[in-house]
Amino acid sequence: MHIPQNILDAVNIWLTPTFDNKTQETIKEMMTSSPKELEDSFYKNLEFGTGGMRGVMGVGTNRINEYTLGKNTQGLSDYLHKSFPNQEIKVAIAYDCRHNSDTLAKVVANVFSANGIKVFLFSDMRPTPELSFAVKHLGCKAGIVLTASHNPPEYNGYKVYWEDGGQLVPPQDNEIIQVIDALNYDQIKFEANENLIEYIDLKVDQAFINSTIENASFNTSATAKENLKIVFTSLHGTSIKLIPDVLEKAGYKNVQIVPEQAIPDGNFPTVKSPNPEEPEALTMAMALAEKTNADIVVGTDPDSDRLGVAVRNTKGEMILLNGNQTMVVMTNFLLEQWKKQNKITGNEFIGSTIVSTPMMLELASAYGVECKVGLTGFKWIAKFIKDFPNQKFIGGGEESFGFMVGDAVRDKDAVAATLLVCEIAAQAKEKGSSLYEELLQMYVDFGFYKEHLISITKKGIEGSNEIKQMMVDLRENPLKEINGERVVFIEDYQNSTAKNLFTDEIEILNIPKSNVLIYYLEDGSKICARPSGTEPKIKFYFSVNCAIQNASEVTEAENHLDNKIKNIIVSMNLN
Repeated sequence: MHIPQNILDAVNIWLTPTFDNKTQETIKEMMTSSPKELEDSFYKNLEFGTGGMRGVMGVGTNRINEYTLGKNTQGLSDYLHKSFPNQEIKVAIAYDCRHNSDTLAKVVANVFSANGIKVFLFSDMRPTPELSFAVKHLGCKAGIVLTASHNPPEYNGYKVYWEDGGQLVPPQDNEIIQVIDALNYDQIKFEANENLIEYIDLKVDQAFINSTIENASFNTSATAKENLKIVFTSLHGTSIKLIPDVLEKAGYKNVQIVPEQAIPDGNFPTVKSPNPEEPEALTMAMALAEKTNADIVVGTDPDSDRLGVAVRNTKGEMILLNGNQTMVVMTNFLLEQWKKQNKITGNEFIGSTIVSTPMMLELASAYGVECKVGLTGFKWIAKFIKDFPNQKFIGGGEESFGFMVGDAVRDKDAVAATLLVCEIAAQAKEKGSSLYEELLQMYVDFGFYKEHLISITKKGIEGSNEIKQMMVDLRENPLKEINGERVVFIEDYQNSTAKNLFTDEIEILNIPKSNVLIYYLEDGSKICARPSGTEPKIKFYFSVNCAIQNASEVTEAENHLDNKIKNIIVSMNLN
């Protein structure tokens, strides 16, 4: 197979003495035996997406390895010195259970220290939200966590946080990328100054646990806590380090942990995907819940920023909630608590994203607070907190199973969210209700919203190009009708425009640019198309709704809305 010249140019750089012998030998072998893999490894540089930089581990510019992470860290070090001249610069580093996370974290620490930057390095794996907390708690200018969230075992990643504890946002991310791109690999300083590397663990853990309990506890009685039967699984991830301790210290003693999934393991041997968004991931936890007659199941992903929740329905059957459902239940509970405490003054807000349920807007309106809606990714919700310091953030979430309680952590936080959802379930059970029945009443009060997501994955360069073409077609040849319903509005976040197809009026969207399209139909349905920022994948989000008068109408309404979603998918040729 012919190897393109641009690939060869990149490869030749990696065959110089700057790179170790093992790396060079691996590349030479790929040139003869795996030229296709070689091309995919070198055809581009790994990019920062909505969740930082994430990719397959291996050699090459398009892979996660000590050189790509070293180059990023060198660039970030240079940027930190430029941003904070004549100041002591401190960074915090955490990592998850993935293969090589610990060694890659040490490489990152070495490069920072070699650049005269003080490093706080966790001595063992920790949940990602604890890193966000630690950045502020320790007075750091930045933080790094080595994680690929719930991606397959061959992946790893590098998420960058700034001094507010939130992830990087524009224009900083692009400014840092420019510094990184201008570097050569031989400019990376790998020789550590061990005097500048301090290992951290129990003291920060305790501060984080205390903060979590303070933010996510709401006067639940000791009896209610004792009576709630919980099943928890960490899905072989980092949350096992903290969530059991948080629940116990908060007063929840009746907790069963799925033993087969309690040991951290980057192979995730008991699941196809360690993603609580996937129903299969919680199969073992659900089985344990049936065996122990538990009230609630909670499972977290490997870096413990997302959570999946299952509860019993009115028939006593254990069912999984989706991310939108858990988000609205938690948000509604927080708003109720704030209202009871007379803390709502009209200067508060909740946060959501453009692909999440519009029900969040209904909740905000009902309680007299603002709902700020940003692009996909929790960095945008964290940015709202920074950009609007005179407003009080109550909580917020997104459809992909992430939630944030208050502003102590500036990223989605499954540790606090797990405690919060247990508080809701415990209080509901005490008054003779259930978390599920609380959700049904919300559908009566605010409208029955049903969401659905389909994700289309492609592979390699061809897949990326195919996804690009899908977005071009939707943008340049927009659909005028979907499932017999006329399209009213099209929001194009790449062009920052919202067009009314009935009047041809165009409004400017005051939100950062992103390759996202949203179609709004005449019946209130909403369809969003969004390519992933880190993977060759495109996601379509569907939201439909109807009004119901009482909870007994839910089954019929749900069947109606499910059929509507199926028909929309068919009409768009996405099935």
